[in-house]
Amino acid sequence: MIDPVIASRLQFALTTIVHIIFPVMSMGLAPFLIYFTWKEIRTEEQVYEQLRAFWTKIFAISFVVGTVTGIVLEFEFGTNFAAFSTAAGELFGGPLAMEGMMAFMLEATFLGIFVFGRERVTDRLYMISSVFVGLGTWLSAVWILIANSWMQTPRGYEVATESGQPIIALVDPIAAYANPRFPWMYVHMQNAAVLSVALFMTGVAAYYVWTNRDTEFWRKTMKIGLAVLLVTAPFQAIHGDAYGRHVADTQPQKFAAMEAQYETDSSVGLKLLAFPTSIEDITDPHAEELFVVEIPFVASLLASGDDPGATITGLNEFDSENPPVAIVFWAFRAMVGLGFWFILLAFWGGYRWLRGELFEDDLLAKALVGSSVLGILTVELGWIVTEVGRQPWVIQGVMKTHAGVSPGLTGTEALITLAGFVGVYTGLLTLYWYVVVRLIREQAPTRPATPNRDVSGPEKGVPGDD
Repeated sequence: MIDPVIASRLQFALTTIVHIIFPVMSMGLAPFLIYFTWKEIRTEEQVYEQLRAFWTKIFAISFVVGTVTGIVLEFEFGTNFAAFSTAAGELFGGPLAMEGMMAFMLEATFLGIFVFGRERVTDRLYMISSVFVGLGTWLSAVWILIANSWMQTPRGYEVATESGQPIIALVDPIAAYANPRFPWMYVHMQNAAVLSVALFMTGVAAYYVWTNRDTEFWRKTMKIGLAVLLVTAPFQAIHGDAYGRHVADTQPQKFAAMEAQYETDSSVGLKLLAFPTSIEDITDPHAEELFVVEIPFVASLLASGDDPGATITGLNEFDSENPPVAIVFWAFRAMVGLGFWFILLAFWGGYRWLRGELFEDDLLAKALVGSSVLGILTVELGWIVTEVGRQPWVIQGVMKTHAGVSPGLTGTEALITLAGFVGVYTGLLTLYWYVVVRLIREQAPTRPATPNRDVSGPEKGVPGDD
């Protein structure tokens, strides 16, 4: 009915696309919760108690659903990618086991205290629990991204034979776990998570300000979210630029796909748009004859960092098949475009805040509301570039994706489970969204504001006054 390789890849992509939403929410919320808890204990102001209590509920829901969807991903290594698990289990299994035994247990243990123990433990212990919940959340990302980054830039291994089967043996754990991709991937992912949650918080708060139902709770939320956005949005662009040069150095085939560059050339322009010149090629993700709109020299400058005449290796230079270029090309441009939009939003909001007009600009409020979930969408696009751009390799330069699929898996079996996952994950995502929206509507403090909103009092300020 369908190629089991394609069905397995679609199933894993679906489960990953849905699952990543929940770690983004929990990892992004963790620093905010630590800050709210610290401010609540230090100042004893009711607004910080409300902020901590409300956003803890969103965190807990994200943690629960993220746990359920994440466990399934690990099962899929055995059900759909058994050949990969057999070959790379020695290297890949360690980080996944550490994520469960170290990070997950730390987070789950202290989350119980953090959610239910505010009136039962001392302020000191409660503050410690908030820190360990955040630490556990971010440690989970360490071990997951160690595993994934090793697949992008494998180090510290050798290919051996065991019972007649080729396996990847771990010979240098430090080189493998501290591979060159990990620090780039970790910083970019964690900053993206915080940025995404800052956008979400600011967008929800802007909705209540825009609809004239704002309270000190929502005004404080909007200010804190915007302050974080002012830092994370520009940093993501600066770090992403350097990250792109690292990709050009370590995965030139992926970089060429990101730029739809088929021929090796120097002084390459940055393609803003690229469309097939033939109608027959519109649906072909590998189409080479393209109509392009480009900025001269910029792609070479991005790849090298300082040389507009640098040479970029084209896709035609690689012996193996290329990734679906159109998917990688457009996902990358959508991600970058949204990143610049977030910077514009941050500076727009910062300017209004500086002038004491943050809560008076309805157009800004509408823009923030419309952008509230775009941070999560941008994370999804980034992972599409990361994973689709690595194809045809499941382990870069070592094992191709089709070789990692379970050898006994049939197309019918893969299609049936794919259909089941579509239904179940759609239901989970719908239920999660329903619960979050209901919590925001029913449990967040709101009241109708006076028709003439006055920002001349304590709420008027500049970035950093909170």
